[in-house]
Amino acid sequence: MTAIHTPSEAEVDGAAARLYADDRESLGYVASHTRVMALNPDAVAAFEQLIRSVVPSLGMRRYELVTLAAAGALGSTACRAHHGLKALGFIDADELERIARDYRTAGLPPEEVAMMAFAERLSGDFAAMTQADAAKLQRLGFSDREIVDIAFAAAARNFYSRSLHALGVEPDIPPALPMSLRDALLAGMATRET
Repeated sequence: MTAIHTPSEAEVDGAAARLYADDRESLGYVASHTRVMALNPDAVAAFEQLIRSVVPSLGMRRYELVTLAAAGALGSTACRAHHGLKALGFIDADELERIARDYRTAGLPPEEVAMMAFAERLSGDFAAMTQADAAKLQRLGFSDREIVDIAFAAAARNFYSRSLHALGVEPDIPPALPMSLRDALLAGMATRET
């Protein structure tokens, strides 16, 4: 567990209590990352507003694909698992399992493969990125707004995952995540753990 003291459900109020309640409603428990991040609910709200601002141009499916690619490159167990569960609302379980194992061979359209590769590169080797990375997305039909939002979505995952890692948050795996999908999500990522 983290060195940060996280309050119990009985100890939180206001915006932090709403974050706990949202987890309890959607997951059946309060996730370890929520307990830590809820210490600054204003930052969580700002992060969520950023995500709400990028989703309209990408759609939820593509947002989750970008998130899974970024989290995988970062080796973020918590983010891969939680977004794997969220992605089930937008991606068929069999397809998602193939994507989790290796998005390059999962039968995705070329533009989605390129989008995920962009997010993966931004999350791993961002200093080596050039205009050619964005130009490839343009050639595949992405608008400038979509490319900016892909970058924002991947960078936002870096912010969240890296914050969890820096704070020593122990990842938890949602019990509702099917075992075969969990295995695929965790096998198809870098070895670092957040």
